[in-house]
Amino acid sequence: PVTAEPGDFVATPGGLPVLDADLAAAVARTALLLDVRTGERYRAEVEPIDPVAGHIPGAVNAPIAGNQTPAGSFRPAAELRAHYAALGARPDVPTGAYCGSGVAAAQTVLALTVAGLPATLYPGSWSNWIADSERPVAIGPEPG
Repeated sequence: PVTAEPGDFVATPGGLPVLDADLAAAVARTALLLDVRTGERYRAEVEPIDPVAGHIPGAVNAPIAGNQTPAGSFRPAAELRAHYAALGARPDVPTGAYCGSGVAAAQTVLALTVAGLPATLYPGSWSNWIADSERPVAIGPEPG
């Protein structure tokens, strides 16, 4: 066992860029926006948390489980890079990630960073997206 010594770390918000709803919509239209919720939630087959089911139009489903080995640790960087490259992520493609409330998507942003693929978090995520009834909602699988 290791005993950690007390430190003096102070978290300061605002250190990383984030997406708001308008920017998330733009990334979904012009680059790559990853929805890291389960496929069932993405396709609107089930929605256990939010009052509206579906996903942001143009978003690609990339369930968070794809970041981990069966033992629960991050997959190696090369595996993560290949996994996300298959979904369209490249260093020159702006990439965003969202989930239900921003927590799981933060892990995906970290996984993408480990893979050498820059990404930005939409912290408001699905809960924020559907708070405005004027925003479009996609239902069903990804096109193509």
